[in-house]
Amino acid sequence: MYVVPDQTGKYAVVTGANSGTGKETAKRLAAAGAHVVLAVRTVSKGEAARDEILAAHPEAKLEVRRIDLADLASVEEFAAGMIADGKPLDLLVNNAGVMIPPSRMLTKDGFELQFGSNFLGPFALTVRLLPLLLAAPAPRVATMSSGVANRGKIQFDDLQWENRYRSTSAYAQSKLADLMFSHQLAAIAAERGWNLLSTAAHPGYTKTNLQSAGASLGRDKLPGWYAFLTRHNPIPKQGVEVGAEPLLYAATAPDVQPGSYYGPSGFMEMTGPSKKVNSPARALDPRANTRLWLEAERLTGVALPASSPNTVISPAAEL
Repeated sequence: MYVVPDQTGKYAVVTGANSGTGKETAKRLAAAGAHVVLAVRTVSKGEAARDEILAAHPEAKLEVRRIDLADLASVEEFAAGMIADGKPLDLLVNNAGVMIPPSRMLTKDGFELQFGSNFLGPFALTVRLLPLLLAAPAPRVATMSSGVANRGKIQFDDLQWENRYRSTSAYAQSKLADLMFSHQLAAIAAERGWNLLSTAAHPGYTKTNLQSAGASLGRDKLPGWYAFLTRHNPIPKQGVEVGAEPLLYAATAPDVQPGSYYGPSGFMEMTGPSKKVNSPARALDPRANTRLWLEAERLTGVALPASSPNTVISPAAEL
C-alpha cells in the first residue's frame, strides 16, 4: 500500500470527500498530518465522513464545507470563503464527479451534467483558487480522470450533447476534458513561471458509489443493463483503498513531474499498485487543450488573472 509522505502543516481541499476515492484520499492525507477541507455537496454526508475519519484518526484536522460543482454560483461561494480566510492552499484534489446518467440532465447553469460537474465545475474552482495555490510554497492540483478518457472525444460543435445524447460517450468526453485540463494547467504554469504542479490520475476499475448510485443519480433503481453489469461484471475490480492510490500518488509523491498521469499497474490498468501511465494522444494536443481551456473560460466566465497571479480572478478574458 502506498504510504503518503508526511503532510504536516499542509492545507488541502478534496472534492467529493464524503465517499469513495475522495473519502479515502481525505482520510490518508489527514492521517499523514494535513489539514483537510472535505468539500461536499451534502454537508450531512460530509460530517458523517469527517466523524468516520476522526474515529480512526482522532488527531486528524478536518473541516466540512459545501460546494456543488454543478452550480457555478456554489463554486464561486466556496472559493470566496476560502479566499476570505486567506490561508495558502498546498493541495487541491479535483475528485468529485458523476457517471453515466441514463438520460440527458443539466446543471443549474444549463450544461450537460457530466461535462458541467466533471469538468467545468472543477475548472472554475481551480482557477478561482489560484491566488491561494500560488501563495503556497509548492502547490499541487491533482485531477481525477478515468480510463474511459482513452475513448473520449471532445465534441467542440456540441459540447452539451444537445443533438444526440449518449451517456457513456458524454462521460468519456468529460474525463478526457479533465485530463486535457491537467496538461494545459501544467503548460500554463511552466509558461508563467509558477511553482505549481498539475497532475492527473485514474482509479482503474474501483468499486465506489459511482457504480452503485451514480448512474441512477438517486433514482429508485439503476437501468436494468447497468444493474446487471454491476452485479455480474467479470472484469477485475478493486476496493477503494487501492483505487485511491493513483490519485494520492499524483497528489503527494516527491518524484511526480508536471503533467504526469498515474493509474493502476495491472492488466489493462484495471487494478493494482500505482504507476505512471500514458495519456491518450487526444490529451496531448496543445492546440486542442488551449481551445478547450478558452471554451471553459467562455462558458464559466472564469479566467486566469491578466497580470499578477495573486490578483482577484477576473471575468473571462484572453490568456
